[in-house]
Amino acid sequence: MNDQFHRIRRLPPYVFAEVNAAKAQLRQDGADVIDFGMGNPDSPTPQHIVDKMVEAVRDPRTHRYSTSRGIPGLRKALSAYYERRFNVAIDPESEAIVTLGSKEGLANLAQAITSPGDVVLVPNPCYPIHSFGFIIAGGAIRSLPAGGEMDQPLSVFRQNFMDALSRAVAHSIPKPLAVVLNFPQNPTAQCVDLDFYEEVVDFCKYHDIYILSDIAYSEIYFGDVPPPSILQIPHARDIAVEFTSLSKTYSMPGWRIGFAAGNKKLIAALARIKSYVDYGAFTPIQVAATAAMNGPQDCVDQVRALYKERRDVLVEGLNKAGWKVPSPEATMFVWAPLPERFSNMGSLEFAKLLLEKADVAVAPGVGFGEYGEGYLRFGLVENTQRIRQALRNIRGFLAADE
Repeated sequence: MNDQFHRIRRLPPYVFAEVNAAKAQLRQDGADVIDFGMGNPDSPTPQHIVDKMVEAVRDPRTHRYSTSRGIPGLRKALSAYYERRFNVAIDPESEAIVTLGSKEGLANLAQAITSPGDVVLVPNPCYPIHSFGFIIAGGAIRSLPAGGEMDQPLSVFRQNFMDALSRAVAHSIPKPLAVVLNFPQNPTAQCVDLDFYEEVVDFCKYHDIYILSDIAYSEIYFGDVPPPSILQIPHARDIAVEFTSLSKTYSMPGWRIGFAAGNKKLIAALARIKSYVDYGAFTPIQVAATAAMNGPQDCVDQVRALYKERRDVLVEGLNKAGWKVPSPEATMFVWAPLPERFSNMGSLEFAKLLLEKADVAVAPGVGFGEYGEGYLRFGLVENTQRIRQALRNIRGFLAADE
């Protein structure tokens, strides 16, 4: 009997597994590994959100099945968020749905809309579910190169992206079903503006292509201008749906709460799939999530300031060590090109070397796609004291190798 099922055979070996195995062995041997590998927020969830969760869970009426679309109050809170943050009116009944984190929403929407062989355009490098959600659903992925220089002007990135998008549509058979966007992007931290979104919306409307936008990092930014939503573009909702999450904004990764908003047809398709596969998140979690979105937002300012401080310490320290790394404008990640003298080594081998010689764990860029080769991703999930220790270790490793 074949021990490899069809959908499993379509998934490649997990690149991060080698680094994770080496990290586990080092820890077993007593090493103090400083771990930047996973984007797993280390800050506690704000107390008022936890308190609301505790209050809700004490009510036995909340212990029953919830609803797969999400409780009405939470969908209204999402609508209010879009109104105040983006000046976009979202109908909480037909244009919004609660998901078990944005990852689940993306994967279930892929199941809902993908037929075997459908072509989906995905930036590369990318967060794995952006491509593998469609691969699991039976689709075919065409990559849009979207790595490269993080200090390039946005106009250059925009032109390169649109050129890649045009080529992909011209040379794809069948015509692409959808394009996935993720800005600010994981892993590269690339940001875009409304002009970029407008050009993509116009192009995709002309070619009748859906847009699936992921803005999970839209509240983790460090400049004066917050990242936009694609739904701010007129007529975007004719073809676009947008995913977001509370995981990073409110330090709630384990709570598994996210949303989709936008095109009614796509929202209805996602709702149909979810009605078969889940009963929604535990109601007290949804009540607490409502309190997060409707309550005081100073906790978001604090999270933003925390990641900015960590970014500044890490980037400044790496540059002082002779490792030239650009400073990201958003996200909780630093996308670092390999040090010049290690550039031929490859991201996986260098990540293992950094772990062995400096007790520092990072994510190899190739794990996010072939165009991530030559880069590493640092997650800003260690406190500043630990970051400074990591920098001392890295400086010692780089100096010893000269």
